Amino acid sequence: ASEVYKRQQLVIQAGAMGNGGDVVVLDMGEPVKIVELAEKMIHLSGLAIRSEKNPHGDISIEFTGLRPGEKLYEELLIGDNVVATEHSMIMSASEDCLAWDVLKGRLVKLLDAVERDDYNSVRQLLRETVSGYTPEGEIVDWMYQERSGEP
Repeated sequence: ASEVYKRQQLVIQAGAMGNGGDVVVLDMGEPVKIVELAEKMIHLSGLAIRSEKNPHGDISIEFTGLRPGEKLYEELLIGDNVVATEHSMIMSASEDCLAWDVLKGRLVKLLDAVERDDYNSVRQLLRETVSGYTPEGEIVDWMYQERSGEP
């Protein structure tokens, strides 16, 4: 519980240091493996993990692989403009941003393209709006395919 408290304090300190609209990066310690988190949650729930060693366990953990759009590591920042602050575990980042009027206009266009199922326009708008956005692969709209009965 003390680790949780330390992280909460770090978030509060970062908020107190900012001027509003700041992008901060917090050093939250070592990464947590999702499988270890799942195992801990199962055990804390009073259940057992079903596996080859324990075929009568309550819950099995299944590895499905990455789905389209998922990634192994999350990019926290768009650019490399990270600078230290007076707190050793709080860094400040200078990120590209759009003026509210420009962003609002693009969001209206984006919503319109989504409502028309025009995903080529959605991609183009995202390319124009999100620095570093580079889509991979073909467009696959699972919801549209499910609604229309496509395989």
